[in-house]
Amino acid sequence: MEITAVSSLIFLIVIAAVAFFVLRRVVKMAIRATIVALILLIAIVGGVSLWMFGGATDKTSDSRSTPVRKVR
Repeated sequence: MEITAVSSLIFLIVIAAVAFFVLRRVVKMAIRATIVALILLIAIVGGVSLWMFGGATDKTSDSRSTPVRKVR
C-alpha cells in the first residue's frame, strides 16, 4: 500500500514537472504570437483606413482652382 502511494506521488510529481516546463514554453510562445497578431491588426487597420479615407483622390474632376479660358 505504501509503495503504491509513493510511486503514485513520484509519477504525479514527474507529470506536473513536465507539464510545468512545457506550459512555460507554450505561454511564452502565446505571448509572442499575441504581440505579432496585435502588430498585424494595427497594420491592417491602418492600411484600410488609408485606403478608405486618405487614398488617392479623384484627379479627373473639373473642380479646378483657376478658371480655364476657352479659345474660339
